[in-house]
Amino acid sequence: MSIISKEPKIKNYGKIVSLPVDWIFPNPAQPRRLFGQEELAELALSIAENGLLQPILVRRVSEKRFQLISGERRLMAVRSLDMKSIAAIIYDVESGESATMALVENIHRKNLSFFEEARAISNLINIWGISQEEAAKKLGRSQSAVANKLRLLKLPDEMRVKIEKNGLTERHARALLCLDDHNLRKEVLERIINQRLNVAQTEQYIKKLLENANGRSGSVATYLCVVKDVRLFVNTINKAVDTMLCSGINAESITNENDEFIEYIVKIPKAQVYKRRDSEKPAVV
Repeated sequence: MSIISKEPKIKNYGKIVSLPVDWIFPNPAQPRRLFGQEELAELALSIAENGLLQPILVRRVSEKRFQLISGERRLMAVRSLDMKSIAAIIYDVESGESATMALVENIHRKNLSFFEEARAISNLINIWGISQEEAAKKLGRSQSAVANKLRLLKLPDEMRVKIEKNGLTERHARALLCLDDHNLRKEVLERIINQRLNVAQTEQYIKKLLENANGRSGSVATYLCVVKDVRLFVNTINKAVDTMLCSGINAESITNENDEFIEYIVKIPKAQVYKRRDSEKPAVV
C-alpha cells in the first residue's frame, strides 16, 4: 500500500489505499459527538499492537483533501499514536450521500445515543432537502419512528446534556416533552435525576402534574393513561403465563419492544407435544 502523493486515479475508488492523516478532515454530518477517552485509549492500544483491522471510509474533495465518511474513532486513535498515514477506502460520492452513509453506518453499529441519532436524521433531511417520509425510506424506518426521534430535538441542549450525563433513557426524554412549560420541564428533570425515577415513575409523576393542572382531559394525559393501560395488559399476560406454568403447562413468553410497538409472543405446547414427550421417556423397569 503506497501513500498517495498525487491526485488518485479513478481506479483507486473502492480500493484500500494509504492516506496521510493530515489530508483527512471530519464529516460535518458525523452523528456521534461524544467519544469516551477510555474507549479511544483502548482502541489506540489495539491499533498499536495489532494494526488497523478495518479501514476508514472517505470521499475525495480535492487533490489533497478527503472528507471522512465513517471511522472517526479510528482516525482519532491513529492520530493519538502520531501515525502519519491510515488505511482508507475512497468512495466516489457527493456530500449528501456521505452524510447518509455516515448515519447508516453508525446506526447499524448501534453506538449512537438517541439524541445523536435525532440530530443526524435532522442533518440528513436538511442536507438532502427531503421530507421526513423520504428520510424514513432511506433509513429503512417508519415515518412515525423518524418523527418521534426528531421530536427529541425540541428539548434544549442543556437538558439533553443532563439526560445523557445521568444515563436517562429516550422514554424519559419523551415523557418530558409532554410538558409545555420550559421551567417546569427543568424542575421535573431535576426531580427525576435526584430521586432516580425510572421510566414508569417518571410517566406517572408527569401524568399527575398534568391532571392537577388541566384535569383528566387532553391528549397528553390520554397518552400517558394508554401507556399505563398497556403496562397493565402486559402484567395480566405475565400472570396468565405464570398460572399456566404452575399448572404444569410449559408456556413460554417472549417480549420485544421498539419505538413503535410492544410485541408479546406466548407459546403454549399442544397436547401432542406432551404425548410425544411421554412416549420418548425411558420405560421404568
